Amino acid sequence: MNQDYIVPDNWCIIEEGFEKDRVMQSESLFSLGNGAMGQRTTFEEHYSGKTFQGSYIGGVYYPDKTKVGWWKNGYPEYFAKVLNAPSWVGIRVKINGEELDLNTCKSVKDFKRVLNMKEGVYTRSFVAILPNDTEVQVKATRFLSLQYDEVGVIRYEVTPLNCNAEITFESYLDSSIENHDTNWEEKFWNTLEVAKSDNRGFIVAETKKTAFRVCTFMENRLEVAGQNAALKEVKQEETYIGFVYEVSAEKNQTARFEKYAGYVTSFNHPKEKLIDETEQLLLKINALGFDELLKNQKEDWAEVWKMADITIEGDVKAQQAIRFNIFQLNQTYSGKDARLNIGPKGFTGEKYGGSTYWDTEAYCLPFYMATKNAEVARNLLKYRYDQLGKAIENAEKLGFKNGAALYPMVTMNGEECHNEWEITFEEIHRNGAIAFAIYNYVRYTNDFSYVPEMGLEVLIGIARFWHQRATFSTDRNKYVILGVTGPNEYENNINNNFYTNYIAAWCIKYAKECLDKVKTSYGDDFQRIWKKTNISEKEIVQWLEVAENMYYPFSEKHNVYLQQDGFLDKELITVANLDKKERPINQHWSWDRILRSPYIKQADTLQGFYFFEDHFTKEELERHFDFYEPFTVHESSLSPCVHSILAASLGRMEQAYTFYLRTSRLDLDDYNKEVHEGLHITSMAGTWMSIVEGFGGLRMRDGKLHFTPQIPNQWEGYSFKVNFRGQILQVSVTKKQVKLSLEGTSLSVNINGKDVTVENGKEVIVNLQ
Repeated sequence: MNQDYIVPDNWCIIEEGFEKDRVMQSESLFSLGNGAMGQRTTFEEHYSGKTFQGSYIGGVYYPDKTKVGWWKNGYPEYFAKVLNAPSWVGIRVKINGEELDLNTCKSVKDFKRVLNMKEGVYTRSFVAILPNDTEVQVKATRFLSLQYDEVGVIRYEVTPLNCNAEITFESYLDSSIENHDTNWEEKFWNTLEVAKSDNRGFIVAETKKTAFRVCTFMENRLEVAGQNAALKEVKQEETYIGFVYEVSAEKNQTARFEKYAGYVTSFNHPKEKLIDETEQLLLKINALGFDELLKNQKEDWAEVWKMADITIEGDVKAQQAIRFNIFQLNQTYSGKDARLNIGPKGFTGEKYGGSTYWDTEAYCLPFYMATKNAEVARNLLKYRYDQLGKAIENAEKLGFKNGAALYPMVTMNGEECHNEWEITFEEIHRNGAIAFAIYNYVRYTNDFSYVPEMGLEVLIGIARFWHQRATFSTDRNKYVILGVTGPNEYENNINNNFYTNYIAAWCIKYAKECLDKVKTSYGDDFQRIWKKTNISEKEIVQWLEVAENMYYPFSEKHNVYLQQDGFLDKELITVANLDKKERPINQHWSWDRILRSPYIKQADTLQGFYFFEDHFTKEELERHFDFYEPFTVHESSLSPCVHSILAASLGRMEQAYTFYLRTSRLDLDDYNKEVHEGLHITSMAGTWMSIVEGFGGLRMRDGKLHFTPQIPNQWEGYSFKVNFRGQILQVSVTKKQVKLSLEGTSLSVNINGKDVTVENGKEVIVNLQ
């Protein structure tokens, strides 16, 4: 049974009632971020129960030594971990000498958490009776500023309800932090300096090996009845600094504690001046104060939602879910810094190392292209260009030559750092996603300039890899690709994965197409790249020989492309005939049994039909969907969205809606029983795609937006916006009609096969019935 404690609401994530066994789940669900840093929402006050304190800084990582019992040539030496950063959230509270700890209180009532996604603000409130019988009301408000992305703000209010109270606040910074997922029980931070200045505290710490330097800071303020309380004591240790304040509060009188805190890092400032830079930042923050910062926060999030929001009428849980997904994506990546990317857990946990996967190119890029602007999407592509040298090194470690590039499955700096051989060596289809993202970006933005400036070198490196990775089979008289893992990670070391072979051939053809266009239209760039890459016409002919003679496994009996050569050798029992007690199979079966089964973790052959839909007929898609989906267990967070889009394109809206709910409420309803580890950030982009590409039917063809809008029976209407080449188109769908409006000049779009022109400020209505 899935969890169901989150209260349905259009704009908020709400938890009512305190349950100790769901504290860690809620720490994930209510996570905060601003693109530069983020944190799980652990309690500000001390909590002695089960908790997972996690604060993370974009781009700060540690190369944790790979832990395996054997070694192979080319194996990554480390697994890059997002680092649990020094903590600034903590405020220990004592009331009449008793520590406030919800794990030990006699009772906790009226407990409520609210994550207001419209405003980017988190609040928590409760009434507690302490072991000494003091009854208090607490309200905590927290947000991470979008405008000042080095700053987080906490307002913590304590009101004694049944007596007068002596209240002590100890606000602290702590750098004695460990990762929950360390391989060697190692601490990753060296604390260099602990300092103070008036009500300000600083800890300067540096990561081992990677030498990222961070100043964790705080400034505190406490007032009761309009009077500020003075700092009473400073507790300073090697990795800790705590500021102690004491006040007397009468019954029903509120003590208000405010904390401005965060991180100033060597990512953006000179190492030796971090405390000075922090002091300057705090001068700005102080001049604004809590209320002004909160006002700015609401305005900044309103600006985000103005473009990114999707509205759904008639289905509160679906509305809440899509906004939750959009909110978390915007908390994770703002697009301002091309050095940053989108980790599968974002800032909400440590699983997967917090690194960059192919998810960014395959799932996230469309969301950021359509809800931000071309520059944000370009930054995601620039990230890969900047790491091309490392991709070439990765390929060299595996024996490839001549500038062949293999992009890593998992990375922080461009170097492969995944520690499972069947992924590291074999899940090479990730190279195809990088090339497809370039193609996707160019066709959507019409910005071909990226290709001569950066993209062509990436495409050449990828084409060289596929040329060398393919093997000529004299038996088949075709090129084959052996020993791979496709998107379906429930098959390892198989031959001729259809999706891998297909995207490999496509990459080569696309690289040639771009070479020709650059040669014709960007002569200077062409000469520079031709010389830099040392490419030749002979080499290009050899690439095309591979692409044009690639082998694709096919079953005449079933009239489908086979996921891989041996797929029909499996015992083809569908998921419907699996014992539900054995689901999910990855938690109940041995790996050996999974590998021999026909069960598919996520879209594999169908991933190819999703990317290259126009290469196949609707009948072919239907045939392949009907063959493969019954064997798909959807045990990857990336699976339901692709299936929802394909089901919608086949007109199967009930099935599409079921998949949409699965992807959109994956974390809110904890389908996989793992939300306590963090959220599934990259699959959240798939939720957006399920509505815009699935129900809305958005496609790019011949430089024009095409829509085939449909609506689930459960909804009365929905609307979304897309930023297309600098013009913002709003699409509103009901059961009877589609309304189009434009912020721009004029845009021609295609609705259900018919071209219509939308002009600024003039609504266009197209009837669906």
